[in-house]
Amino acid sequence: MKKPFTLFVLLLITLAAVAQNYKTLENIPYHTGTGDAYADERCKLDFYYPTDKENFPVAVFFHGGGLTSGEKYLPVELMESGIGIVTVNYRLLPKAELPDIIDDAAAAVAWTFKNIAQYGGNVQRIYVSGHSAGGYLTDMIGLEKKWLSKYDVDADSICALFPFSGQVITHFALRQQRGIKNTTPLIDEFAPLFHIRPDAPPIVIISADREMEMLGRYEETAYFWRMLKVCGHKNVHMYEVQGFNHGNMASPAALIMKRYILSMERGHWPEREAAF
Repeated sequence: MKKPFTLFVLLLITLAAVAQNYKTLENIPYHTGTGDAYADERCKLDFYYPTDKENFPVAVFFHGGGLTSGEKYLPVELMESGIGIVTVNYRLLPKAELPDIIDDAAAAVAWTFKNIAQYGGNVQRIYVSGHSAGGYLTDMIGLEKKWLSKYDVDADSICALFPFSGQVITHFALRQQRGIKNTTPLIDEFAPLFHIRPDAPPIVIISADREMEMLGRYEETAYFWRMLKVCGHKNVHMYEVQGFNHGNMASPAALIMKRYILSMERGHWPEREAAF
């Protein structure tokens, strides 16, 4: 009877040892000097990383919430896989303007480029992702280079972009502010579609089930995928996670993202059929 108990104790000790190989630094200010008290409150990030590994890849992740709500969180699907995770809070509407929010996203990615090496992270293996509004921010700073160039970072230094169900026309929250209905599309400077270019970083676009998405988001992102291909982008992929709605699709999307990142660490992208 003692043997199963002994094995159980050894298993707990082993799991504890594995857990000790990771560390989380919380509420690091990344956007200082703005003179904005709200920015001082919101512009903080957490950094989860392996403590016993060098040159590990890092994923920057932006939460969703329609640009009006939401809090940073660690995607559990990416944890304990040798990937560092930077998870970000940013300013929100209506207390901030949309350019401020996009600027926050750029500042958080710039912090990542400038700081992760001291913890063992590889600045040539930085990936950017986010769910819903976070996917929108991912696309905006990855496609329109001015946002990151303000911080002396080239957007093309991002290893790949992984927008999860991100708005690619002008975000509905901004359209609501302008009195435009949710069902009326707009493509202007605040639309990722406006900034498509053939030389952008690799992009893996992930949508929820087309029958369960919000506001035609699947068709919107499918058009985004198609236009990137039409403009000459050579490394853009799209997935539809069937059976998942807009709210719960982030979990399977993170698994797709993890497969790509770990494959990149082995020196290749996974086969399209094998990614999920």
